[in-house]
This record gives sequence, C-alpha cells and structure tokens, in this order.
Amino acid sequence: MKTFKLSSELINNISDLILRKNNKEIKNIVKNLHYADLAELVNELSFNDSIYLIKLIDSDKTSDVLTELDDDVREKILKELSEKEIAVEIKELDSDDAVDILSELPEEKKEKVISLIKDENITENIRELLKYDEDSAGGLMAKELISVNENWRVLKCLREIRKQAKDITRVHSIYVLNKKEELIGRLSLKDLIMSPSKKKIKQIYIPKVDYVNVNDSGEDVVKLMTKYDLEAIPVVNDNRKLLGRITIDDIVDFIKDEAEE
Repeated sequence: MKTFKLSSELINNISDLILRKNNKEIKNIVKNLHYADLAELVNELSFNDSIYLIKLIDSDKTSDVLTELDDDVREKILKELSEKEIAVEIKELDSDDAVDILSELPEEKKEKVISLIKDENITENIRELLKYDEDSAGGLMAKELISVNENWRVLKCLREIRKQAKDITRVHSIYVLNKKEELIGRLSLKDLIMSPSKKKIKQIYIPKVDYVNVNDSGEDVVKLMTKYDLEAIPVVNDNRKLLGRITIDDIVDFIKDEAEE
C-alpha cells in the first residue's frame, strides 16, 4: 500500500480548484483519499477552503474526517456548520465518536443537534454516553456491538447477528448474554459457523471473557487491554449487564490525548 504524503502541490491545487468552484474535479481528487489523509489536507487549508471542502464532500466521508481533525480546526469548523449539517454528520458516526463531537458544542446547540436526529436508537445511545465522564470506560465506549443469547440455536444466532451487523462498521467480538442480559462469555465465529444449526449457543460459547466496569478509569482500561493484547473489551455495569464496548482505536486516541495534555 502506497503511503499518502501531503504535498504543497496538492494543497495549492485544491485551493485553486475551490477558487474556481470546480467541484467535479475536487471530488475526483479526494474520492480515493482515506478520511485520515483527507483530514490532514483539511488541517492545512485556509479556514474558508476547509469549510468549502467539508460542505462539498458527502457526509459518509466527512463525518470520519471531523473525528481526525486537529482539535482547534474542528472547533472552528463546527462553529460554522448549522445544527442540521452537524446532525447529518453525527448520524454517520459510531456513538462514541458522535459524543466526542457533540461534547465540543455549546449546550444549546448540542441539544438542537440531538433533536434533529430522528432515529431514536441513535439519540438514546448518545444521551446515555453523554452522562459518563469522558475519561472513564463509559466515556470511551460505543454502544454498537454484537450480542447473542445463550439459549439461541445456531441458526437463529446467525440470523440475529446479520441484523445487528448492519449498523456496525467492524465486528470485533460476539458477546454472549444470559436471560437476564448479563455478560457470561464470548463466541468464536469459527465455532458458530462449524456447529450444527440446531445446537444451542450455551453448548459452544467460551465462558472466559475480560471486561471492565463502566466507572473504571481510562488508565485502567489501557492497562488491561495492553496487558492481554485485546482488540476490544466489553463494558458492564455493577450488575454485569452489558452496556457497550471499547476498541483498540478508542484506546489509541485516549493515549494520544493524554500525551498531548
């Protein structure tokens, strides 16, 4: 894979195209850029050009770009975007990233943005995450995950996973719950695929699962995930009810923020 390298030539070219409002050519240039590379470009453009580019590109890409921008650049851009424009961006993000952006808004604008999101599942998740301290496990977690019931048979489990996976960018783990919705283990995708369709999940799941409490500190989460080399870890409450999950990219961002502070 060729590594992207931002050049003054690209910056000047984009600025010139924006000046001439050549939207077709701008879109053609940036369509194949990874959102992190596009964020790097936006960081280096003039403020007016960065706003122009953010508003030009489809929200399914710019939403991720916003999460990667330098804090001061993102803050300035968010001030210039309307509540409706921010709501469109928010809807494309995982709940933890959505909350990160919303947390930077004034209270009145934040509430207006949330009110413009018509999907009740999204707004419910956002409001729950906003309750937690940003440096706690609850503040780091996202609500999007895959969970299955121990009493489901393999065939039903596969159907349910397909439904849940539609709203998830990447499936890190499959968590197993009992009838009280308590976390009791995890499920290997290989074991699921290889098992007979009528077999129950309780017969094939792995009872050992690492987890953190929603009130644990971010530092404690970092220690646990690095010690056991985990890509993701579930988050539970005091009754071991599954609330969300934290992924390794969340931890990398947390470490970066701590280092910058």
